[in-house]
Amino acid sequence: MKIALIGASGSAGSRILLEALARAHVVTAIARHAQTLTPRDRMTAVDADINDVQALTAALRGHDAVVSSVRFLDFDAGKLLRAMKSAGVGRLVMVGGAGSLLTPSGVALVDTPGFPPPALPEARAGAATLAALRQETGIDWTFVSPSAQFGPGTRTGKFRIGADQLLVAPDGKSHVSQEDFAIALLDELESGAHPRQRITVGD
Repeated sequence: MKIALIGASGSAGSRILLEALARAHVVTAIARHAQTLTPRDRMTAVDADINDVQALTAALRGHDAVVSSVRFLDFDAGKLLRAMKSAGVGRLVMVGGAGSLLTPSGVALVDTPGFPPPALPEARAGAATLAALRQETGIDWTFVSPSAQFGPGTRTGKFRIGADQLLVAPDGKSHVSQEDFAIALLDELESGAHPRQRITVGD
């Protein structure tokens, strides 16, 4: 598959990049400073302003799918969708946030008392992006939310897939490593098992 990966130099994006290349996909790594990426086989690094529809359209043209791994406050999802349509790319898998996932009480995680205030703007922006995608009919999208604790870790290959409910392990923690998340995201990209749906990944 020929994949355009937006945010390839980020913490989650860099792990998605390695997972995609390990599976022999061809990746265009789009980043604000793409020249900082280590050259790799089957990878082309491209600098592109993701809020410039014309430039993004040019970067996306000719790909089978787009993977977005960018902070929601840093881009306009509407511009991304317009660029994809102009470029003729119909498949999108987006790294989502955990804030819009529902807790066992039925309340979104972002609305619970213990949610960290500094993370509120990004979580709200992620929820708004998911709401916009749910109105989108021209793009085959999947929004992949990590668990509440999401960071670098170990690639175990052991994880669970859920829907809109926050996944919580028996120890009471909601966690997934970025390495295992990358496996789940690439699995979804390859299988297309959850079209126009949000899924979540957790230990």
